[in-house]
Amino acid sequence: MEKIFKLKENGTTVRTEIVAGLTTFMTMAYIIALNPNLIVGFGRGEFGSFGADAAAAWNGVFMATCIASAIGMFVMAFLANKPFCLAPGMGLNAFFATVVGNIAAITQMSYLNSLQAALVIILIEGIVFLILSVLNVREKIVDAIPLGVRLGIAPAIGLMLMNIGFGSNAGVGAASEHYVMRDFFGALTPSTAQASMGDFYPQMVLYVITMFIGLFVIILLSKKGVKGAVLIGMLCASVIYWIGSFAFLSTNPFQSLSTASWLPPFGDMAQTTLFKFNFQGFLDIGWFTVITLVITFCMIDMFDTIGTLVGTASRAGMVDKQGRMPNMKEALLADAVGTVAGACTGTSTVTTFVESASGVEAGGRTGLTALVCGILFLACTFLSPIAAIIPAPATSAALIYVGVLMLQGLKNVSFDDMDQMVPVALMLIAMPISSSIGHAIGLGLISYTVIKVFSGKAKDVSVLTYVISALFLVKFFLIV
Repeated sequence: MEKIFKLKENGTTVRTEIVAGLTTFMTMAYIIALNPNLIVGFGRGEFGSFGADAAAAWNGVFMATCIASAIGMFVMAFLANKPFCLAPGMGLNAFFATVVGNIAAITQMSYLNSLQAALVIILIEGIVFLILSVLNVREKIVDAIPLGVRLGIAPAIGLMLMNIGFGSNAGVGAASEHYVMRDFFGALTPSTAQASMGDFYPQMVLYVITMFIGLFVIILLSKKGVKGAVLIGMLCASVIYWIGSFAFLSTNPFQSLSTASWLPPFGDMAQTTLFKFNFQGFLDIGWFTVITLVITFCMIDMFDTIGTLVGTASRAGMVDKQGRMPNMKEALLADAVGTVAGACTGTSTVTTFVESASGVEAGGRTGLTALVCGILFLACTFLSPIAAIIPAPATSAALIYVGVLMLQGLKNVSFDDMDQMVPVALMLIAMPISSSIGHAIGLGLISYTVIKVFSGKAKDVSVLTYVISALFLVKFFLIV
């Protein structure tokens, strides 16, 4: 282990790395079920054209999520030796599901055939990224991001994590009536809250109370210097939620385990998604649409990944004074390999997960963290029911805590310098609102460029920064 991951050089131990990997896994394990729910559920609800293939397609995307994520993490572990974990990106998978739906509407193909056609787009994106990463183009793009924008990435990600923790991740209710953190304060007047929320009221209160207890357990343990504070806090929150489910909701949180299947559905993946590229359906979309979609996926994925890597590495002290991270090329290669693996197995773009920050906060500093998380993802092909019983509020507690810590990066921003302050301020608000790291970075780059040009400092902006800013303008205004 020492020879492979250089643990002493990075100031860590095997135990710390294992705890960090387990912590990251628990904060991002939701993607294992959420990704197939989103991609396959969209087709089932919107088009109803899956028929007998619905269950098989769900299993195919589920298996692809576990396998492609693990492959990306193994490359990150052994090639880059970084503690960053990968999985099909949130936002990107929602966009992918929408694209699949649009393909079905345009071509009149079944949703499954449209899914297989859309996987060709992901394959092209992954191959493009592999080439760009090998040629160091993506690394040069990272270097083109101005220091002020880089300094704002980590705090902006922190706010996005807090927004996820307080918002959608801690939400409860039907899709059309999703009660989240903002409703908790109304719940302090029970008669009003119960009247408007009905049966969701007790579950919402349990969610929020569980989340706060887990959060403060993490905070108190961290203040005392307890290793694995995030993981322990999540486990405490889970136990409280399970007890509350029995006592106040009269539900059994372990009921799903009794009917769960513990065997990996390899047959369903082979039938529906494994190397099931629909090239004819892909050609039927039209070249202009294809090019537009590939560019859109590439831009969003590239800057989501860059933002997560730079922001999380900054928090872990893995960057130099210019905000550059060693082995950035290898880390970007892991993302590209994961995306190609995702296309071949049957899921949307694989990217570095912002939840990696929880493992970094737990002490993860090397690729052993990513390796542990990747092994756990593979194990979930057998043990997915166990991952499914970790409640959302336990994950929320970890995300909020890590988000608060990432705000510390604001101390490095010079708020007396408008060139730094304005892009950072815009990213701080844009990232949690848009739920897109890439879009927020794009807005930061555009604002930085505009300020420099109109203040007579156009020569301070690199040519590549001008190009990237222009591409984002095109993306925002011409590409949906």
